This record gives sequence, C-alpha cells and structure tokens, in this order.
Amino acid sequence: MFKSLMQRLIATDAGWHAIALRIPVGIIFAAHGAQKLFGWFGGYGLEGTGQWMASIGLEPGFLMALMAGSAEFFGGLALIVGLLVRPAAAVLAFTMVVAIFSTHIANGLFMSNNGYEFALALLAASVSLAISGAGRASVDNLLDKRA
Repeated sequence: MFKSLMQRLIATDAGWHAIALRIPVGIIFAAHGAQKLFGWFGGYGLEGTGQWMASIGLEPGFLMALMAGSAEFFGGLALIVGLLVRPAAAVLAFTMVVAIFSTHIANGLFMSNNGYEFALALLAASVSLAISGAGRASVDNLLDKRA
C-alpha cells in the first residue's frame, strides 16, 4: 500500500517542458519563504512576518508565518529539484489561496494596488504542477522508473 501511494505521489504525466515551469516558480517560492523564515532578501523573518500575519487576523501569527514560510521555502526547493512535486505543489496552491483571500482580494487584480495578480499566477502554476507532476527532468521521474 505504501509503495502504491508513493508511486501515485511521484508519478508524472509531463514531459521535458515541466522543468520550464518548475525552476522559476520554485525559485520564486523558495525566495519568498526565505524572506518569511530567515529574513533574507529584505524579508522580516519569523518574528516580523508573524506580527504582520497576526495584524491581519491570521492567528497565531508566529505559527502562521512558520507554516507559510516553510511551505514556500521547502515547497520551492522541492519544485526546483523535482522531488515530491505533486504534494509540494498542492501545498503551495493552498498557500496561494490563503494569500489571495486573506491579503489581496480586496485590492483587486493588479499588483500595483497589492492585488492578487501575482498570487493568482503562482496558484495557476502550482495547480498545473500538482496535476501534471514533475516531468522527465526530475528526481520523481528517476524514483518512479526504479519503483
């Protein structure tokens, strides 16, 4: 049963083209997660991000920052290397739904107004990868062939 579950998680219907989506989207997510977790790239780290999340009603703020930052950072790394892409992409898609509805939806579509445009694009990419899988150039594909 565990083998069957793992095979479903790492299976991929995508060809070589998935890497063109995985790498840039993975970099974006990992960088945003690093801002939340470590304060890298001009971010506020867990404390600052947690305080901000609490201020918009996502309580407890520190835990929410830890969960969102971990999903983005580790999910982004998973996309980059192509390991467990389907579950990572599903978690990232959920994270973007939360971001859209907790932060951006009231501001309209466009990024210039802090709208949901960018989060929607990342949501679409995540859903696409959750459906298609990692593709041929991935650790998932190597593991699937060995199973």
